[in-house]
Amino acid sequence: MAEFRMPSLGSDMEAGTLIEWRVKPGDRVQRRDVIAVVETEKAAIEIEVYEDGIVEALLVQPGRKVAVGTVMAIIRTEAATEPPVAFEPSSRPEPVKKAAPEKKAAPEPPTIQAPPEAPRIKASPYARRLAAERGVDLRRVEGTGPAGAIGAADVQRTASPTTPEAKPAPPPPAGKPASDSRAAMRRAIAAAMARSKREIPHYYLQTRIDMRRTLDWLAAENLRRPIQERILPVVPLIRAVVLALGEVPELNGFWIDGSHRIAEAIHLGFVINLRQGGLIAPALLNAEEKRLDELMADLRDLITRARSGGLRSSEMTDATITVTSLGDLGVETVFGIIYPPQVALVGFGKIIDQPWCENGMIGVRPILTATLSADHRATDGHRGGLFLDALGRRLQEPSKL
Repeated sequence: MAEFRMPSLGSDMEAGTLIEWRVKPGDRVQRRDVIAVVETEKAAIEIEVYEDGIVEALLVQPGRKVAVGTVMAIIRTEAATEPPVAFEPSSRPEPVKKAAPEKKAAPEPPTIQAPPEAPRIKASPYARRLAAERGVDLRRVEGTGPAGAIGAADVQRTASPTTPEAKPAPPPPAGKPASDSRAAMRRAIAAAMARSKREIPHYYLQTRIDMRRTLDWLAAENLRRPIQERILPVVPLIRAVVLALGEVPELNGFWIDGSHRIAEAIHLGFVINLRQGGLIAPALLNAEEKRLDELMADLRDLITRARSGGLRSSEMTDATITVTSLGDLGVETVFGIIYPPQVALVGFGKIIDQPWCENGMIGVRPILTATLSADHRATDGHRGGLFLDALGRRLQEPSKL
């Protein structure tokens, strides 16, 4: 038997609200199947199971907020040939005894089933909160987002005809948050970042990279592609990070229980700005196996699902290193804060035309400032410097990315 528990979907998560079950008792599940949807302070996340087996019992009702680590369901694994007599997580199994001929079979463990025919409603966390505040039934709302997802504007459009005489809410008092949801997200982010700065001895490195070759190659490459298949400038940067990690793998991993653990796969977290405010950093899974086309498609899909509420739990928990890019906001240099238990974060700023000297000649080149924030317990400045050097070299050979 296996216990399916509320996962920790980030260092800033303490609890989540079960939105819906995707399974019922008796269903067979396989590893990586999505069996539930949980709402956090940042997004609605599809939760995957990590056991093959049969759903024995659902122990949490939809709509309930539960702490990380709470047992939510019981999965009878393939190795278990017989169901248990009762579910008692804190007790040890009794020795097997011979049953008397007249002994009755033990009763089935109680189950709590989700409504079997409840349709899945795809809506952003902010839209769900707004619907609850305004008394709007999401089943009546027509979503206009990706794949019909419901956004806040859809809820507002549905709510306004039913409340024509409602007066606009007064502005919040000065010095107080504009909404409970946004304030809760900021508190969660603040707690995670405070923990990171308190526990992780950061060191910071910076380098400037000539992006002329990469940008010229990318412009020529995109001219040959349909608009919907063109590659954004950030994608070669992501690919260069992946290749540089092949030379300095210590930066790809975790600091857990006082020891450094290097990850085998590269699950690259990418910081995404949410429309309702706040940041989220889901992972591009197995990035080392993907070339530019695949990374571009995966990044586009990841951003869409992050903003519409369709991320999977593995994308939230498995990131081995994080990349943040603020160049589109005009930021020239960004020194990020590491997401524990990761040990590194790479930052990219805006590409700016600057004076550049090469082979004794001065010219103007498009220059990118790249930074590394790293955990001094896991690596040192020498290894970090080698990583940034490898990153710069990779971007001078864009055709090999």
